[in-house]
Amino acid sequence: MTAAATLADLAAWQTAGWLRPLDVALARFLHDTAPTAPPDLLLAAALLSRLESAGHSALPLDDLPGTAAERLDWPAEALNALAQALAARPLRPQAWTGCAAVAVDPRDAEGGSPLVLADGRLALRRHWRDEGVIARQLRARAAALLPVDEAQATAWLDRLFPPRADGEVDWQRRAGEVALRGRFTLVTGGPGTGKTWTAARLLVLLQALRGHGAPDGTPVPFLRVGLAAPTGKAAARLKQSIQQALHGLRPALGSLAGEALDPWADTLPPARTLHALLGPRPGTWRFRHDATNPLPLDLLIVDEASMVHLALMARLLDALPPAARLVLLGDPDQLASVEAGAVLADLCAAPVLAPRTVALRESRRFHGAIGALAQAMHAGDGAAALAALRTDVSGTLALQTPRDATAVLPLAVQGYRPVLQALQGPGTPAERARASLQAFETFRLLCALREGPWGVDGLNAAVEQALADAGLLAARRGEWFTGRPVMLLRNQPALGLFNGDIGLVLPADDGTPRAWFAEGEALHAVAVGRLEQVQTAFAMTVHKSQGSEFGHVALVLPPEDGPLLTRELVYTGLTRARERFTLVAPQPALLGRAVARRTRRLGGLGARLAR
Repeated sequence: MTAAATLADLAAWQTAGWLRPLDVALARFLHDTAPTAPPDLLLAAALLSRLESAGHSALPLDDLPGTAAERLDWPAEALNALAQALAARPLRPQAWTGCAAVAVDPRDAEGGSPLVLADGRLALRRHWRDEGVIARQLRARAAALLPVDEAQATAWLDRLFPPRADGEVDWQRRAGEVALRGRFTLVTGGPGTGKTWTAARLLVLLQALRGHGAPDGTPVPFLRVGLAAPTGKAAARLKQSIQQALHGLRPALGSLAGEALDPWADTLPPARTLHALLGPRPGTWRFRHDATNPLPLDLLIVDEASMVHLALMARLLDALPPAARLVLLGDPDQLASVEAGAVLADLCAAPVLAPRTVALRESRRFHGAIGALAQAMHAGDGAAALAALRTDVSGTLALQTPRDATAVLPLAVQGYRPVLQALQGPGTPAERARASLQAFETFRLLCALREGPWGVDGLNAAVEQALADAGLLAARRGEWFTGRPVMLLRNQPALGLFNGDIGLVLPADDGTPRAWFAEGEALHAVAVGRLEQVQTAFAMTVHKSQGSEFGHVALVLPPEDGPLLTRELVYTGLTRARERFTLVAPQPALLGRAVARRTRRLGGLGARLAR
């Protein structure tokens, strides 16, 4: 088979909807820039690009038909066509040596070739490079053991983590011991296990022992601390949680290394998104802070690490000074980033990082019905999960099995009624916006899909109409109607807003529409004309909900099974709920299938960490 015939096949697959235009464009680009590129390489490159759109960062070449069948949502017709194509042009990676399109020797990967072949995997060069940065940086950090004044360390650990009355291992204290003795600490655990509670005590512990580190008795400055998360909502929650924990420590500690605890706690910086922390350069993919201009930090705490994708983690590690400590907090059972990679899952599985990893096991948030359902999902027990939904009598859990997506609308009208009533209430626009944003956190409609009547697009339109029919929304007059919740789909650092931030549209005093965003206790009003890309957010995907919490969550599953329905998706949707959870599933049996289906992303980071 010739390259022309291969490109023709790929174009036909694009027409059929099996490949994206971008996938075929990559194969054409390789052929144009390296005309001698073998046809089987063009085929593999298109499949690699298609897999990347599903979050994978590499394509294993040893069982390509099996990989496609397991990882791609292709119909049987597409899988048969792939099998026939591979029979006509079998993969022969050993023959790719010398082709300018692919670096077969990884030592050449820093050159201009867009692809890298290493360890039996084909990868885009940028992903291969990012995996190398992460592996090198974290291996070096994990190997660095720091000297500690054991007497002082024990005294402060005893103050911050008193012995448990039951005599069980205190894993939060263990996290303190690990953070004290090294430059990298990974603290994992589900919601309510005390990750940020622990992080606050790590801050106090590290600052206290820094105060004992000057042998000549000279004053020791406060630690330069960074607090960050992938989204603005998660960053705000991180700062709030840490501040609350520090306030709780004040009566017990009184002072910190000779200084009052209050001024130190009050000087902690605001938590920021990772993009804001690194400082994006407008119009480029680069950041202001990198290896040549590192972040001015002694300690960086990053929450919701499961959402950090491959490229962002690499940029972050490049920009962090070698002497600084890094503490990652995350739940490996939650969804990975929508971008390529499953960084947190790879870190949790890496033996080299095991001594620097502490798993918190005891949830203080989820008890009763939600806790039992979360445990069943975590264990992959679909039957127990369904039983928990069907037998709960506390009113905490509910199961709806509608035949039509419109059956969700009464639930949405009830959930969003307080939001729109607050917008119509007394007070200034700022006061009404604040009350409405607070009410908006009490209910959320989450979807597994973006498109279709059971997805975000269909339900957003249906909910908007239902709210108008109920008299809660005025007749729409243009795109920026009062009461519209909007979610940003791209970063706008010049406005201090980032992908995933949510605001509500409400006219200002002069009558012009503004989108109001909460920044902790402050409000930020933005002229709607300055927002570049947003979508209505009555309904949102589970992915976009990560880092948030809502009083009542209604999770909507579609009527058909598919690879997107995974344990991580339903678990993440459930654990966004603080008080109540409703599963809307026209086919309840799909919950069991989803709980049994784990997300396994393809990549090379795990193997490179293991070297």
